[in-house]
Amino acid sequence: MAKRMRKQVKPEVEKEADYYDLKKEAIQALAEADESNSPEVSEEELKKYRSKTGLHLPAWLKALLIKWWFAGSVCFFFIWGLGIYMADVYDTLLVTSIGMGIVTDILTNNALRFLERTKGENEKYIMVTKRGYVSFFLNILYAAVVLFFVYTLYSLINMVFVKISGQADRIILGVEPIMFGLFYMGFDQLLIEIKHFIVSVFTKQKQ
Repeated sequence: MAKRMRKQVKPEVEKEADYYDLKKEAIQALAEADESNSPEVSEEELKKYRSKTGLHLPAWLKALLIKWWFAGSVCFFFIWGLGIYMADVYDTLLVTSIGMGIVTDILTNNALRFLERTKGENEKYIMVTKRGYVSFFLNILYAAVVLFFVYTLYSLINMVFVKISGQADRIILGVEPIMFGLFYMGFDQLLIEIKHFIVSVFTKQKQ
């Protein structure tokens, strides 16, 4: 009788052992998973697991809003906050360029990457895509270029108003965060599009 019990129990024990061996293999495969050995998942499949409630904005609109908000914040803290302590406009532009470059490298670009649904999705909204100490200084130089265009646009708008109205002592468009953020975001995105166009031209020539 005892022998029969052993024969009946033994297959169940073997099945349990196989069951846990299978789980170990699955856990090991999950631990070793990375981009090189993971299967590609279609966009339709990913949409099934995303939340469908609340306000959903397009990815491009989210990216532009983030860039506009951070640019406006830099205007508020640096141009409005420090402008009264710097009489020279070029000193203000220099300090703002440094602040804008730091904010872009540390906050804006990381916020864009954080919102990516797939890796590299928002790289098209970033001028300096490389990370590290080099990107830190490149973003400061790039911010100085964009600020130059923004400052020139403000000057042209006010010059045109003076020509039309004849009121040389009046400024129609002063610097404030909302409009400054729009101007900065606009020139930033324009330069990024020019960069993509140049890269595509060289890529086609190589091919």
